[in-house]
This record gives sequence, C-alpha cells and structure tokens, in this order.
Amino acid sequence: MALSGLEIYKKLPKTNCGDCGVPTCMAFAMKLAAGQAELSACPHVDPAVAEELGAAAAPPIRTVTIGAGEDAVKVGGETVLFRHEKTFVNSPGIGVLITEDMDDAAVDARIKSINELQYERIGLVLKPDLVAVKANDGAKLEALAKKVADSTKASLVLMADNVAALKQGVEAVKDKKPLLYAATRDNADEMAALAKESGCPLVAKGEGLDSTAELAEKLDKAGAKDLVLDTGTRELKKMFEEQIQIRRLAVRKAFRPLGYPTLIMAAQMSDDPIKQALYASIFIAKYGGIVILSELRGETLFPLLLERLNIYTDPQRPMAQSPGIYELNDPEENSPVVVTSNFSLTYFIVSGELEAGRIPTWLVVVDTEGLSVLTAWAAGKFSGDLIGAYVLKSGVVDKVKKKRVVIPGVVAGISGELEDELPGWEVLIGPREAAYIVSYMKEQVG
Repeated sequence: MALSGLEIYKKLPKTNCGDCGVPTCMAFAMKLAAGQAELSACPHVDPAVAEELGAAAAPPIRTVTIGAGEDAVKVGGETVLFRHEKTFVNSPGIGVLITEDMDDAAVDARIKSINELQYERIGLVLKPDLVAVKANDGAKLEALAKKVADSTKASLVLMADNVAALKQGVEAVKDKKPLLYAATRDNADEMAALAKESGCPLVAKGEGLDSTAELAEKLDKAGAKDLVLDTGTRELKKMFEEQIQIRRLAVRKAFRPLGYPTLIMAAQMSDDPIKQALYASIFIAKYGGIVILSELRGETLFPLLLERLNIYTDPQRPMAQSPGIYELNDPEENSPVVVTSNFSLTYFIVSGELEAGRIPTWLVVVDTEGLSVLTAWAAGKFSGDLIGAYVLKSGVVDKVKKKRVVIPGVVAGISGELEDELPGWEVLIGPREAAYIVSYMKEQVG
C-alpha cells in the first residue's frame, strides 16, 4: 500500500456511520490499508478524494465483476501470495464452454448441468458460476448468448475471434455485463473501445507473460480498466509458472500491468474431462481467477467446488451460524432443549441428525464466535455460566413446560455449573458424537 491507515483516515469523512459495514472510519481505513476492503464501500467519500485514494487503496490484484445482480461473479481483489498470510478474498469462477459447432442436444446438456449441478453444504449452495459462449458468427453468438441468459442465472463470457461478432453478441446481453474474450495485439484498440462503450470487463490475451503485460498496459491507457489476463499458454508447467509470476509481481513488486485476475482455459488444455478437472484443481489453488471446462460432471465438479470452498474460507474467521433458537420437527412445550455451538459444521450435523430422526427439538445455538464445541469450551466460550445466561435470555424458557436441556457429551464437566445457572432445569449429558444423538434422544429423553 502506498498510504498507511492513518493517512487514509485523514481523507475519509469521519462520520463513523457504519454504512461501509465497519463501525468506525478508522477501522475502515485500516482495512483499506490492509487490502481487506474497497473504497467503494464508503458511500460518503468525496469524489475527489476517491480519485486520489483510488490507486493507493486498491488491492494489488484488481477486483473485476462479471455479470450483474446477486449472481455476479467477483474475481481478483487478492492481497497476498499465501492464504495463511491473511486470507484469499474472491473465489475463482468455474464455468463451462458452449460453442457454435455443438448441436442443440449438447448445448441443452450444458445448460442443464449449470442449473442442476448445485450442492448444499453447511448452509451454502456450491455451484458453477459461468457459461462461456464461443462463436465467430455474430448471429450464432447472439442466439447462444440469449439462450444461456434466458435459461440460467450464470454470468456470461462471450468469445469470438472477430470484433464484429462480439459486438453483435454484446448488444443482445449487454445488461448481463458479460466478460469479453478477447483483446489481442491486433485488435486492442477496437476491443478497448467496445469494452468502454458496453461497460463490460475484457480479457487481455497475450502470447506469453511479457506480451500480456504490454497489452494490459495498453488497454488500461485506452480506458479499459476491468481486465482479466490470459497469457495464451496452454501447457501445464509453463502456465503454472506464469500464474505464480503474475501473483508475485503484482503483490510483491506492485507491478500494475499484471495486477489483474487470470483466466484458465482448461477446456483447451486437454480433450479429457478428467485431465481438465485435474488442471482446474491446480489453478484453483494457484492462482486462477476463472476456470473454464468443456463440460460439467458431478464426479469432477463437486471436488472442485469443495476445494474452492476450503481454500477461500477465511482461516481467521470460522464459518458461523447465527445464534438463536431453531425449531426442528415442530417442537411443543414438552420437547427437549438441545444446546450446541454456532460453528456451521457442528450446527448442520446436529440439526441434520435431529431432523432426519424426526425428533421434535428446541435447538439453542450459542454464540461461540464460530468455534466448535470442544474448541469453544477450551477457549472459555462454551461454559456453564455462558450457556445458562444465553438459554435464559433466548426466550426458550417461555416455550417449554418440561425444562430439560441436553448438552454435548464432550463437555460433560460443565453440567454442575449449568445446573447452578438454570435452577429447576434437568441437565442431561448427551452423546459425545452427533451420530448417536437420535438413538440417545429416543432412549434417554423420550
């Protein structure tokens, strides 16, 4: 960063309004300095100041948005080489390729896969994000783009070897803000003008690292700011080396011509879908911004989605469920109260077992700052006094007549303390593992 947090703070409105999602302007300034926030999050910053701070407050990898609305895909915005240094910010977009030479059945199969291959895991929906439509005939590109836009919520990548075809395709789906592929050394001026006119992001496709940097710099000067890089390489080893060089030069050396997210055309690296998935897994880890596959298969897509989730989950902020009372299977006044932590995985395992076992339950989720039960207990965030106080203020007391509370077996030692905090309640020690909670509830609780 060119400016410190204090230097940025001096230029902010200092209203402490919280509209940026951070309680104070000082805290927001520190996040800007650390590359953890974007200046656009502040709705009150003076336009002149925004322009002045723009470069200083921008992350070394520019954030680029593909698409519009809640399903838009954000890529880039990264500030570190390794996740453990801070965190990774915007997870890579995963997409499928549709070309003009495919028949209707093949096109429909890919559209079906983008719509149906979605998985719910710990409260999140894991799904592919993009459809890349490739055609050198303008009418075909327009028709395919419209069909995909009308049939899916996925963001679009429009691909053509000539500017005229891209213009026709863009005109049909301009409001979807597709990613345009691609500007090259030969058509840079025309493509920069099209990107500016349409307000769409643009791929800078070079012939190696040096030419890609030169092209990106030229496009930037021409006013095309939202760029995605494709070095043109399709050989695995060289591409891997280039991805690392791009990230190192952008993050460590602040080399702006390479400070953009990258696109990986795995579909052009192999005809084998299994190999494509393998290549995709490499570049999801280092450091692809977008990965395009020739087809989507559940057996290869699901592992890629899980890999992406694991890598792009902030290691410093556990995934947490909102604290509160959750009514499972229509509980009534004689149904038991079960307490657990608000670590997402814990919550979904416990609630899933109880729902599957059709056990009417008042599930009280205690705020443990996203820590699991045992970790929270060790950190003093899942103790008898804290649980007791939360149960009393949660309102569950007014919902039950038979006062029974079940605690996880791994923290059986807090039962006495919890009895002191909840006079008149029966504290039951549940199983150590959620897999046995249904049988326990049926046998011990009734």
